[in-house]
Amino acid sequence: MATKCPITREQFTEAAKPLKVEINGQSYLAEVKEFSTGSFGWNLNTKVIVEVGGQPVNVQVGMNLTVVGSKDAVKKPEPA
Repeated sequence: MATKCPITREQFTEAAKPLKVEINGQSYLAEVKEFSTGSFGWNLNTKVIVEVGGQPVNVQVGMNLTVVGSKDAVKKPEPA
């Protein structure tokens, strides 16, 4: 059974704010986004330095935080 999204697309767009994400002790902001699939949520793309065995390693981060059920969330009706 599919999970129903508790808010409309319009409610999300109007109220959602960037989301603070912490990676390896550093804070980043995931931006509010509507994905090409029709789902909505937050997206973060950045590079971070992570130490591995005392060596700094550059790491590419690609993160989507998707509101469950948002692909089928109610859309605002188009004006007639």
